[in-house]
Amino acid sequence: MIEDALLAQRGAMIGWVPVCLGVGIGLYFSLPEEPEFAVWAALPIVVLACLVLARLVHVAYAPILIGMLLVLTGVGLAKFRTQSVEAPVLTFRYYGPIEGRVVNIDRSASDAPRLTLDQVVLSRMSPERTPARVRVSVHGDQVIDQFRPGETLVMTGHLSPPSGPAEPGGFDFQRHAWFLELGAVGYTRTPVLRMAAPARPSFGMRIFAMRMALSAAVQEAMPGETGGFAAAIMTGDRSAMGQGTLRALRASNLAHLLAISGLHMGLLTGFVFAAIRYGLALLPGVALRFPTKKIAAVCALFVGAFYLALSGGNVATERAFIMVSVMFVAVLLDRRALTLRAVAMAAIIVLVWQPEALTGPGFQMSFSATTALVAVFGALRRYDLSRLPKWSRPVLSVVVSSFIAGLATAPFAAAHFNQIAHYGLIANLLSVPLMGVLVMPAAVLAVCLAPFGLWQVGLWIMEWGLRWILFVATAVSGQPGALGHVVAPMGAVLPVLALGLLWIILWQGRARVAGLVAVCVAGLMWQATERPALLVADNGSLIGIEGPEGRALSKPTGSGFVAGIWLENDGGPVLQEVAAARPGLMREGRVVRTSLGVWDIVQTSGKTALAALDGCDNAHVLITNQIDEVPRPCIVYDVARLRQTGALGIDLLENGDLQINTAHAVAGFRPWNARQGPVVPPVILSSAQKERAAGATLLTQSSADQ
Repeated sequence: MIEDALLAQRGAMIGWVPVCLGVGIGLYFSLPEEPEFAVWAALPIVVLACLVLARLVHVAYAPILIGMLLVLTGVGLAKFRTQSVEAPVLTFRYYGPIEGRVVNIDRSASDAPRLTLDQVVLSRMSPERTPARVRVSVHGDQVIDQFRPGETLVMTGHLSPPSGPAEPGGFDFQRHAWFLELGAVGYTRTPVLRMAAPARPSFGMRIFAMRMALSAAVQEAMPGETGGFAAAIMTGDRSAMGQGTLRALRASNLAHLLAISGLHMGLLTGFVFAAIRYGLALLPGVALRFPTKKIAAVCALFVGAFYLALSGGNVATERAFIMVSVMFVAVLLDRRALTLRAVAMAAIIVLVWQPEALTGPGFQMSFSATTALVAVFGALRRYDLSRLPKWSRPVLSVVVSSFIAGLATAPFAAAHFNQIAHYGLIANLLSVPLMGVLVMPAAVLAVCLAPFGLWQVGLWIMEWGLRWILFVATAVSGQPGALGHVVAPMGAVLPVLALGLLWIILWQGRARVAGLVAVCVAGLMWQATERPALLVADNGSLIGIEGPEGRALSKPTGSGFVAGIWLENDGGPVLQEVAAARPGLMREGRVVRTSLGVWDIVQTSGKTALAALDGCDNAHVLITNQIDEVPRPCIVYDVARLRQTGALGIDLLENGDLQINTAHAVAGFRPWNARQGPVVPPVILSSAQKERAAGATLLTQSSADQ
């Protein structure tokens, strides 16, 4: 029976290739530390052994060995990628002159203009230790639009190493920055000065300059939020989009229209493909002598490549281009373009090229939507829909595609962004068709008319479409209950959920219902997810304890980014000052007290408050944002120790013990956080010893519970 089930999978195994590669990549990123050299040396031998055994065993069992080979290949790809992008990372807080070449201009989450620089020069720092890239937010009244890509700038600013997760198990910005070769982030409040313009800009810099010039021209011709929206979908430059508009788009589940991803690339290349194909069909002499369908596919492919370069070539756009490239290559080879095989090929290319993309929301949401759409529409081909009125078929197609794409991406969006747009389907039904039939064709028309000075015609048409989309976003997001919030799931939820859904789609036979079991297990795990009772920021300046009204924060302002992440992950985002007014913390000036069970915890801010503290003030745990060199009869997490451990998550165990988890311990000792030093196991404060011992003797290191 097992052999028959395995043999039934023949002809559909290509879909499992990216799944196995993804499992290997995921395993690598989940490792607590880098394996020894002997493990990597043995990896090719094990891969070769799997390949040989696959040739010797029964044909039904060969795919299992090939799958193991692909899992190990995924591990090797992730390791190779990690080593290939290795670049210096700043190991201390730097203040001084910063010199570098502009390679990107955007805005931060706080709406501050932001410059990304390469060819960095820092004072009194050798080139071997200088980060390859730094990102600097520009504060004050400076206008950075005057600076051009490729120019060398100088400023005086603050730089710090990329920060770790805001809480144990949270989003790891250190890893994200590692693969961007971003070695430091910071800000400046001084004037940014131009040192030199590029004498001979590279091809990449010329494309970047063209992109920013096009964005500025679009914003000049179409001022306001609409112009910012147009610039975002044409060039990928979102710097003109206000935070209010972005929030409205997210709350209505229309934020995907901003990202130049599969939708934009598909609409653009699809419009070009259709326009050229049907245009050539109007010329009988050409249509009868030349393969017009393949000519249109080649032209659409070149347009997509240009759009990729013009948009800045971010990961989402690269992924979208790969997918449409596979589709048009299938057209050139006289194969069906939209199949699970084409989706699998695109996923394989992305995972081989950028294995780290697997862990990002862009990859997960893009491929979940595409896979679900191809699977559902493939299943619908079995049914005769010819009886439906012709006018209803495109309407049905839009409704079904919006519903399926929204349903497929909803769990991944909820897991990464902790929110669910309840009226997202309505907003997409009112907006996505207009994007396809009006906005993107108008953008192409504007570009085609630009050489004749008539591009305002296309922009005028485009503006009306974008105005409608913004109106829908504002109206939908303003409805009561438009946005729901969920708790961030534990780390194993998304892998189990994804494997369950893929099993349902890819497995051939009745056993595919087993995927439903995995989906249900993932749902139960998500439901059982528990948030840390007490969270501590990695700089010691903010703590937050879970209470009956939600998490109470130690201060109403400051460390706002970390506070926002905590509250979002709790599934109850509110203003920081609202969370600070909740009960659960006792504030005495710059000293904050709280307790978990029988354990007392004190947090101090500033040197004066720390110096005035008598020992630990009867607390068992002391947290401070200062360096503390005074011996104290309790466990102390000062700012120096927190830089090594990262953020803390403190929980009361069922037996009354206090467990202190660290972000560094959860993330493991990896290349991107090696500057923090080796991982120290979480601390257990034993309630059994509490009455018999005091001070540091309360501490026991328990590796068995880690």
